[in-house]
Amino acid sequence: MRRMIAVALAAAMGFVAFATASPAQAVRDDFYMGVDPGTLIDVERSGVRFSDGGVQDDALSIMAGNGANLVRLRVWNNPYSSSGQPYGGGTNDLAKTITMAQRAKALGMDVLLDLHYSDFWADPGKQIKPKAWQNLSYSQLTTAVRDYSRSVVSQMAAAGATPDIVQVGNEITNGMLLPTGSTSNWSQLGGLLKAGIEGVHQGGSGIEIALHLDRGGNNAAYRTWFDNARNQGVPYDIIAMSYYPYWHGTMSQLRTNMNDVAARYGKDVLIVETAYAHTLTDCDGRGNIFTGSHAQESGYPATVAGQTQFLRDLRNAVQAVPNDRGRGLVWWEPAWLGTTSWATQAGMAYINDFAGESNSWDNQGLFNCSGGALSTLDVFAETTGGGDPGTGENVLTNGGFETSGNPAAGWSVWAQNSADANAVFRESRGSVYQGSNKLTFWKGTAYTASAYQSVSVPNGTYTLTAWVMNGGGQTAARMYAKNFGGGERQAGLPVTSTWTQVTISGIQVTSGRIEAGFYTSANAGNWINIDDVRLIRTA
Repeated sequence: MRRMIAVALAAAMGFVAFATASPAQAVRDDFYMGVDPGTLIDVERSGVRFSDGGVQDDALSIMAGNGANLVRLRVWNNPYSSSGQPYGGGTNDLAKTITMAQRAKALGMDVLLDLHYSDFWADPGKQIKPKAWQNLSYSQLTTAVRDYSRSVVSQMAAAGATPDIVQVGNEITNGMLLPTGSTSNWSQLGGLLKAGIEGVHQGGSGIEIALHLDRGGNNAAYRTWFDNARNQGVPYDIIAMSYYPYWHGTMSQLRTNMNDVAARYGKDVLIVETAYAHTLTDCDGRGNIFTGSHAQESGYPATVAGQTQFLRDLRNAVQAVPNDRGRGLVWWEPAWLGTTSWATQAGMAYINDFAGESNSWDNQGLFNCSGGALSTLDVFAETTGGGDPGTGENVLTNGGFETSGNPAAGWSVWAQNSADANAVFRESRGSVYQGSNKLTFWKGTAYTASAYQSVSVPNGTYTLTAWVMNGGGQTAARMYAKNFGGGERQAGLPVTSTWTQVTISGIQVTSGRIEAGFYTSANAGNWINIDDVRLIRTA
């Protein structure tokens, strides 16, 4: 089992308090850290073996043991040619989907069912009607969608694998079941969506409905699409997004979109597809989608550390959606290794795309080329508590500085002299990493000050993180942790005009207390901004 990890704060010095700490708020208990292992059965059949810490185990069990609490499963209507040849990419028919759902339920995981309403891959570039539905009229097609949705869900329920969430369509940015359900004809698209949703509810009770688009960083596209869905009276519970940073915009654009649509439509948001490379090595030698240029575009190195930081940043962004509307995220194809191809010759013929048989995703999984679990899985554990005695909660209070105080509720200030105390304050002006406020260090004359919290905590291993911007020029500027039973730990605050995360990991608390904060000795006009400070027990 891996251990939980976390996030945090810091800076240095010993001090005079102007505020007191209060209990931390917990992450919503239904926050999802999910996985989408659609190819896993075929990967296992090909002979690939998985392990964690050198101990061989089932890949889904490894991920669940490390904190994954949701499995997303795609289902295709009939992924076989007229002569019975499988289309590949997992060939996800209903029988395989039920098998995977039963495995997930046995591991205590929730299930998100992804109805593609196609015989093979559906995405913004292709929404091909199933072979059996090709010649149906609009009225007949709505009936087929309703009946099929009901049948799939009822069969899963009968097998003891009722889905908790059903995604009606996959990346339906341009519509589904084209050309009938195109976004150029919202009356028909709305009718098809409502038919699918009605069928889901007829097949099982208590199931949430998700509607899924790609382009997670494109707020204008989401507003246009979901305004139309609202106008058509389409009922749903969750706005589902794909977000790959090398295709779908910056993390800042994603945060803006998530925060906006959650408030605009009063819905939860869930990233149902994301991934990032942990290496540029090509495990099967037949080409990968993710290359070095994607790493440069995205701003994270193609290393395990880079992949881990991307996941942690994304997790933090989803958790920061106001009013607890951030529902979680799902890593797409975390165990796609070996020779299992995205499509067979029959599959390529069906969609008229002869790109060649290969696995182009093997460097974006959560296992290395040999099937060994990556330490990226620690982020799952730190969020959900999987395999760890900690809670996954931020033990600091008001880490986003949203609650007022002096300078913010839960925070104390030390100053070299009384005049310097005014150099530390809470404000909403300018760039804010998340929410509406941040903590700022600034004064028109030279100053030396720190902001900190000293809290009682269970002994264990902790990680401290914070997002910072820093104009530079200080004699000293750092985040710190001290008085925890060991020597003081420090991390310098980088000079940066964009929000950058600073981390101190592996803090071994043995005294039952810890002080975490930020310290600077600055010249006139030097400034630092701080937001989203977290201290989390990882073991």
